[in-house]
Amino acid sequence: MHRIMLVDDESGIISALRRLLRNTPVTCNGRHFPLQIEAYTSPVNALARLGEMRFDLLLADYRMPEMDGVQFLSRSREVQPAAVRLILSGYADLNGLIGAINEAAIFRFIAKPWNDYELVTAIGQALAHHDLMAENQRLADRARAARGELSAQELALRELEAEMPGITRVNWGPDGSVILAEDGTDDEHS
Repeated sequence: MHRIMLVDDESGIISALRRLLRNTPVTCNGRHFPLQIEAYTSPVNALARLGEMRFDLLLADYRMPEMDGVQFLSRSREVQPAAVRLILSGYADLNGLIGAINEAAIFRFIAKPWNDYELVTAIGQALAHHDLMAENQRLADRARAARGELSAQELALRELEAEMPGITRVNWGPDGSVILAEDGTDDEHS
């Protein structure tokens, strides 16, 4: 199961994307990708969620009031660098997007209104790319561990962090206690 996040300030777009992805199989090279979808109309709330759960793919709208899609995807890269990032835009401001695509390491730009087949194909390709990169990282880490360049503990921590982002980061108090944010979120996202 691949977990994807949709971020668009227009709830109608979110509904259309959910419906499309629920009714259309996402595949690449004959491989089927079952999806678990979370959607947010607020990029700020979406960023908070990224600190709690691992996502394989992030699809964000370019124009949103709280922060634009490139800012969201750039900040998401800091929290979940392995997630593949796609941006959706109905605006013809390609010059602004070109530099931003590199800044946020965006895998693909998708124009609004989208072609259903092209969107689903792009998501399938992005998920296949994600899986390939994750497997390459896992194999490289295991090779480093076998050569003694990476301890067994560090290897386990990397694998755990890849599965549940943020779990290895703890806010310690001066007395050795663990500090939790009062609202139940990570201090960085309060």
